[in-house]
Formats: sequence, structure tokens, C-alpha cells
Amino acid sequence: MLMSSRDRIARLHYLPYSFRVLKAGDHVLCAVTGERIALQDLRYWSIARQEPYASAQASVEAEQKATGGL
Repeated sequence: MLMSSRDRIARLHYLPYSFRVLKAGDHVLCAVTGERIALQDLRYWSIARQEPYASAQASVEAEQKATGGL
């Protein structure tokens, strides 16, 4: 039986410049906004926190929160 990974949340390991799929799926959820991000559209993540982000702005917000920045 062929299993589909459509409409499932993927589990990823974030690396510099790429990520490795640990659990098949077609999207992840932004750690800041909760927005659904298709894997082919995923461009921003934190290696240190192992979190995906929907946008550069969400990435900045997460970094500021983590470091106690402005």
C-alpha cells in the first residue's frame, strides 16, 4: 500500500543551507505565526532552535525573543 504524505506535517532536521526529512509530510508550521509552509516554499529556519519560519520577519521576531533583543 502506497502511503501519501499529502496534507501531513513533516518533521525536519534543519541544517545549514538545507534540511533533512525525518518524517514524511508536505508542510511544516511556522514557529512564530503558526502559518502552514509547504516544504518547497520553506526558506527560513533556525539551526540552533530547530524551528521553521514563514518569513524573514518571523525569523527576526524569533531571534529577538530568544536573545532578549529589541
